[in-house]
Amino acid sequence: MKLPLLALIVASFAIGTSEFVIVGLVPDLARDFSVSIPRAGFLVSAYALGVSFGSPFLAVLVGRWPRRAALLGLMGVFVLGNALCALAPGYDTMLAARVVTSLSHGAFFGIGSVVAAELAPREKRARAVALVFLGLTLANVLGVPAGTILGQAAGWRATFWVVAAIGLVAMAAIALLLPRDLRAGSARLLNEVRILGRSQVLLAMLMAVLSSASLFSVFTYIAPMLERVGGLSPHWVSVALLVFGAGLTAGGLLGGRLADRHAARTIVATLSAIAVLLVALRAALPFGLLAVLVMAGWGMAVFTLVSPLQTRVIDHARDAPNLASTINQGAFNLGNAGGAWLGGAALGAGIGYRSLPLLGAALALAGLAVAAWAFGLERRRG
Repeated sequence: MKLPLLALIVASFAIGTSEFVIVGLVPDLARDFSVSIPRAGFLVSAYALGVSFGSPFLAVLVGRWPRRAALLGLMGVFVLGNALCALAPGYDTMLAARVVTSLSHGAFFGIGSVVAAELAPREKRARAVALVFLGLTLANVLGVPAGTILGQAAGWRATFWVVAAIGLVAMAAIALLLPRDLRAGSARLLNEVRILGRSQVLLAMLMAVLSSASLFSVFTYIAPMLERVGGLSPHWVSVALLVFGAGLTAGGLLGGRLADRHAARTIVATLSAIAVLLVALRAALPFGLLAVLVMAGWGMAVFTLVSPLQTRVIDHARDAPNLASTINQGAFNLGNAGGAWLGGAALGAGIGYRSLPLLGAALALAGLAVAAWAFGLERRRG
């Protein structure tokens, strides 16, 4: 099981780096394309929207393929998208290239999660799914800083060429290490669509939206929050982001282990912990470095949720999991975009940076209420 999962980790590392590295390259892109910073920043939003609304169509397209072939095809789209980014002559072409790249994201993590769950013994399924997302957290800790430094030193086009090269390495690893006898997905699109109507699948996706919105309503504005309220220098903000990334990685591994023992308790406990930690972050912000310590726990709690929620969707859509698992990734990205908008709207309404974590805590509590509803329904139905 370990070698096939290694191939999926390399691929998720490449995808995660491609998604987030552009944040550090926005000033260079704005300058080269002669557009404003906000317009260059829309390249980030366009990617998230492509994952939310475009990936399911690609998942449907490859849904009847053997899953190994589907993953290879999706990584081929990823490599093509990053090569188009590297070659983009202008802003509009770059925007289109980012959307092309995003199409593979949700479908890859959706189908990759299904493959990981099938390869693992029953008692280690959530742990295997967590390892697929390990590459995503490592991308934030290693890939994004390295890609930003490379882009600043050699130009942003070099970063996208390197990411495309990592994608080719991932394709080779998938071709060599994944079993050739992985079965195909559901033969009928209607089966996939019907499963999306199951209440437990929809409630799990709503938990994904709310947990992600809780994160991004605060994390999107963490730099000015730490600088203006905590009095930290830009250097210490970078340290705080590194600490948060380390927490994400630890949380991803922990979530898989806990979910294999009891997924429902893990979801309830983690959403509760996120709400508590965000209230603690508000209290710790004026003390600077104390806030950084709270961020380590917050990051760990945030990613502890990912594998149990993804595994829950797979379990409740087991007859045809490809599309449901992919749309769940879109739900996380929809939460990303919605949370960032809610945080910005709250700041615009004058609530202030220090009170912003209370918005994130409220969204986490809303997710907890949905979890209680879902698990209550489950108990009543036996």
